[in-house]
Amino acid sequence: MTDDTNKHGPEATAAEEPVKTAAPEAAEGQEVEAPAAAPDPLELARAENAELRDKYLRLAAEMDNLRRRTERDVKDAKAYSVAGFARDMLAVSDNLRRALEAIPPEAKEAGEAGFNALIEGVEMTERSMLAALERHGVKKLEPVGQKFDPNFHQAMFEVPNADVPNNTVVQVIQAGYVIGERVLRPAMVGVSKGGPKAAATENGTPSA
Repeated sequence: MTDDTNKHGPEATAAEEPVKTAAPEAAEGQEVEAPAAAPDPLELARAENAELRDKYLRLAAEMDNLRRRTERDVKDAKAYSVAGFARDMLAVSDNLRRALEAIPPEAKEAGEAGFNALIEGVEMTERSMLAALERHGVKKLEPVGQKFDPNFHQAMFEVPNADVPNNTVVQVIQAGYVIGERVLRPAMVGVSKGGPKAAATENGTPSA
């Protein structure tokens, strides 16, 4: 036989044997992956419980905030629902006050019984109206002697006075009113000018 035939004979088979046996050795060297462990039912239950508890706490907080907002809205509605009506009634009260102030003092002293009774009736009507407004949260501002506050006062003129701290309310032209914590009508005032600088206060809200 020729050399080519010998190469395909037993010698060729022996040469191929190491190649065939190499594959099993490589397979044995590889790590076999272990199957994934099943999740612990207890841990799943704990996670689900924590999630539900978090949702409950969030919902409870939202409901509490909603309740607070509703209570505040209802309170504001009760307190300020009469604001428009009260403002109109203040105009009527102003007219009653102007009518009383228009009467000269000598006319009051020399007036007849019927005239004096009319004056007393107008005064009683004014007091009764202001008392009714106060029962509904409307209060009159008393700004004389207080530092001017643009949130509650409307300056109409300045009064030179070196003895009074600068920017102090010294005269009221038209009374101001508040309803609850809101200004119903600012007071029209005259403020001092030329005095020492007013001392700063912790709370600039005028007293009612």
